[in-house]
Amino acid sequence: MCAASTSAVIAATAVFEFLDSTHREIQQQLRQLHQLVDAIESGGLNQATREKARRVLTYFNGEARQHHLDEEKHIFPSLRTSPNPEVVQAAEHLTQDHGWLEENWLQIAPSLEAAANGNLWFDTQELRHALDVFEALYLDHIVLEEAIAYPEAKKRLAAYDTAGMGREMARRRTLLRPEVLARA
Repeated sequence: MCAASTSAVIAATAVFEFLDSTHREIQQQLRQLHQLVDAIESGGLNQATREKARRVLTYFNGEARQHHLDEEKHIFPSLRTSPNPEVVQAAEHLTQDHGWLEENWLQIAPSLEAAANGNLWFDTQELRHALDVFEALYLDHIVLEEAIAYPEAKKRLAAYDTAGMGREMARRRTLLRPEVLARA
């Protein structure tokens, strides 16, 4: 393998390692969300549960949405040009999942926002049900990405500037955080 090919594979690997690490973080945030609902049901709201609600809310409003955008902008387009109909169908299915995940999140977020602000107007059983649906969809989504989409995209993107993809992904996140801009 020539040096340019080796460097393309390494760059592609770094992008996919980042995407995989985001999947692990999403799963951790889902566990945090379950723990939060358990804590609210058993003890109501206190400073710790309010802060946990704020952190989970911030994560899914920010990083999780950016992750979906990363995939829709950099990963799925290459899959849609595949000659393999299973790969094309996977890309379409995953894009549709992002819409369903967003819809589910919009059902969950107001309750978390209320909890973060010290309000318990929401029904924890309804929140738990919405969370179960959200988690099941997310976990199935991650399995499909890691089993079909990412391996195929790695092959298809190995010849491209994935370092540029990584820079774009990082720049977009930096622009979302005003505190980072204020220090610059």
